[in-house]
Amino acid sequence: MRTRYTVVLSMVAGAALGGAAMQAVNAQLAAKKAYTVTELETLNAQAAADLAKRISDAQANAGGRNFRTGGGKVVGMVGPPPPARVAITEWESLEKAEAFFKSKAWTDLGADRDKALKTIRRYAVEAAQ
Repeated sequence: MRTRYTVVLSMVAGAALGGAAMQAVNAQLAAKKAYTVTELETLNAQAAADLAKRISDAQANAGGRNFRTGGGKVVGMVGPPPPARVAITEWESLEKAEAFFKSKAWTDLGADRDKALKTIRRYAVEAAQ
């Protein structure tokens, strides 16, 4: 009789653990990543180089991953390329990207950013699942 209780209890515990694991996996799959694309004009190359690490660190602290494309070659595949450098950052969600660009960490970089870079255009793209 005692063996039956052990088996039943083990089955219930396994089902509960399996259900919790599936819920966690589904929550991760439901979150759609987002990408911000920023077109920039460099006003001061030295200041921009000094600022790049601070921006990347602030983005990382907010859950972003900078692809370090700033200053890399931009090629137009259809139509002309943007007349500037391009920075791309991956975010855990669109909400995280929006929150970062409204955050104190981002606004605190504003004065130094304005001396080094001119933002031409920035937009966020949510990845489809």
